[in-house]
This record gives sequence, C-alpha cells and structure tokens, in this order.
Amino acid sequence: MSAGPVLLSLLDRSRTRSGQSDAEALRATVRRAARAEELGFHRFWVAEHHGVPGAVGSAPTVTTAAVAAATSRVRVGTAGVMLPNHTPFVVAEQVATLAALHPGRLDVGVGRSLGFTAPVRAVLGATSAAGFEDRLAELLDQLHGRGAVTVRPQVPAPPVWLLATGEGLVTAERFGLPVVVGGPLLRDPGPLRRYRERTPRAHVALALDVLVADDRDAARRELLPQAVALARARSRGVFGPLPTPAEAAAAVLTDRERADVDRALAATVHGDEATVTARLTDLVRRTGAAELLVSATPYAEEVEAGNDARVARLVAGLRTGG
Repeated sequence: MSAGPVLLSLLDRSRTRSGQSDAEALRATVRRAARAEELGFHRFWVAEHHGVPGAVGSAPTVTTAAVAAATSRVRVGTAGVMLPNHTPFVVAEQVATLAALHPGRLDVGVGRSLGFTAPVRAVLGATSAAGFEDRLAELLDQLHGRGAVTVRPQVPAPPVWLLATGEGLVTAERFGLPVVVGGPLLRDPGPLRRYRERTPRAHVALALDVLVADDRDAARRELLPQAVALARARSRGVFGPLPTPAEAAAAVLTDRERADVDRALAATVHGDEATVTARLTDLVRRTGAAELLVSATPYAEEVEAGNDARVARLVAGLRTGG
C-alpha cells in the first residue's frame, strides 16, 4: 500500500432521539449528509435496521436516494444492505437505479446480518445467513450483466464492499472486494494483514465511533446516551431512542448494564484533540487502513455537527503507511 492521505467517511444510522419523531430522524440524516459534503467527507453511508425504535433506517437504498438528491459531490451508499433479507436481483435493480440517477457517486456495502429479534427475522423470511456467498455471487453477476435476466437500467456496476468480520475477510479475499471492519479486528489486525497481502485491490475502512471534545469527561458525557441505549438493548431486547445526556447519566442500570456501558465506551475513540489524533494514528498504523468510517451519534444535533467538523479537521492530517 502506498502512502497517502487517510480517507474520511461517515456512517449514519438514522438514530431516533428521546422526544423526537421517526420522521425527524430521517430528515436529520439528510441534513447531516449535506454538512458532511461541505466538510469534505469522502463517503456518506447509511445503515439497515428493521423494527428497531432507536434506528429507523429500514430501507437503505431509499435513504441513499434521498441523501444523493440533497448532495452533489460526496459519494453515497449503503453500509450496508443485508443480503439475507433481500432477493439479490431486487437489490441489483435498486442499485442500478441509484447509479443511473447519480453516476459515479454510488458505493454498495453489503453484509450478512439478520434481523435484531426473532419476530423481525420471521417477517423478513431471513432465519439464517447460510448461502450468503451464493447471494453475493448472484448480486455481483447481476450488477455486471452476467445474470439470467438483464438488470435495468443498464449502467456500469458500482463498487461493492463487504461488511466483514474475521470470517468475512475470507469471503472478501475470495471475491476481491474492499472491506469495512470494526470490533475485534481493530484489536487484532493480523487477519487484516493477511487480507491485504492476498487481495490485489485490497482496501480497508475502519468503522468506529469517534468523538472529540475539550476533554475526556466531556466526550464521555456525549457518548453516554448511545452506550446506555446499547446496554439496555442487550439486556432488555429493545433498542430504544437515544436518551438525553442528563437522562443517560441518571439511568438506573443493572450491574450487567453498567458493565456493558463501560465496554461500549471503551470501544470508542474519544477525548481531546491530541488524544483522539494519537489513537487514530495508531489504529491506521496497526491495521493498514486507508479509510476511517466514523459513526458517533450524540443526542444533540448541534453537538453531532460540531463533532463531525472536528473529526474532519483531525483526520485531514493523517496519512496511511508506506
């Protein structure tokens, strides 16, 4: 991998906030995309969640269409479309339509995750991720005009990315796809090194929450709402809207939930500018990543906007390894 600037992209999950409507969450996603374009972000990606009160991005290709219509330069796309939930041919049609309307700006991230709960999996008809590679191969064939039925509109195939765990890296290597990774692979980058060595056009984007504030305590306070929401989801099976920072600080949690909050915060990169810069520099060096895909969601939209701007300034000075 040649040395160069680290690309910076943004993942938005259309998170709902306490006291706000689902519709407002989607409108906030579109506003964030317009700000991201002005800040010079490379990509703006949206996620897929079904039946989750706290994240209403249930139709990523539809949300991508709204984001693309509200912007003109930033690359847009999905991170990702979960292929077990969809027929590959329909995904290919939706993707081709987006690519036709916004040529040269679309990226297609795909993953293998199932619905959050058993009832959601049942209504989606996706009770297993078995056969994921067959679905991925079918999608790629259709996008490249190799399917039994021709996808319309006919357009050049946009780049396809894989949201990958350790096992997913083997799939990405087999198909020669770029990857978005997070979690354990940020702590143990050995599998990433093997992926880069074995994949001619390897490209690694790190997905992580980053929040910059005047000091560590202030950063932690802004990240606490999403950590509390995640902890409650794990213990109660309900992923609810983001509480306010005051509500999060006053939340009555079980010992297990408090431990989950601590783990969630520890998995983020947060603090003052010097701390965050050092952590990101180290992550890029150890993983060989060419891109950062940041996704923190503070409760207040103005805090979110300010954080996106600060992260953009910091990452502008980072460079990949030689």
